[in-house]
Amino acid sequence: MDIGGIAPDFELADQHGTPVRLSGLRGEPVVIVFFPAAFTGICQGELHDLASVEARVLAVSVDSMFSLRAWADREGYSFPLLSDFWPHGQVARAYGVLDEERGLARRGTFILDGDGVLRWQVVTEIGRPRDVTEYRKVLTQL
Repeated sequence: MDIGGIAPDFELADQHGTPVRLSGLRGEPVVIVFFPAAFTGICQGELHDLASVEARVLAVSVDSMFSLRAWADREGYSFPLLSDFWPHGQVARAYGVLDEERGLARRGTFILDGDGVLRWQVVTEIGRPRDVTEYRKVLTQL
């Protein structure tokens, strides 16, 4: 994906089964965070850090909606956890972060402005946590 281009639109169910469409969130910055799997230590820490980000957060994994709901309830996440379960990894693939061999999303972060334009992105390997302070810097510039 190219910085300055419109991010691919998608619609996924959140942990409660409610559909969330990316294009329906226009008007405010959006942080899309792909993560490998629910109930894992690095992902848990990263998502807790995201609670303080000044933007709309969408956290996406290939886990089922039911797994995401159990995890969100346990951890108290206040933002949507979106299930890219079926077709398996379709949105992660569209964003270039699906690890085809493992069937998991790599740690990809995409920051969009209020018009849905990609302003910043970073992709790290599954075992390497992201630095949320970078998100805050980028968001203050939007």
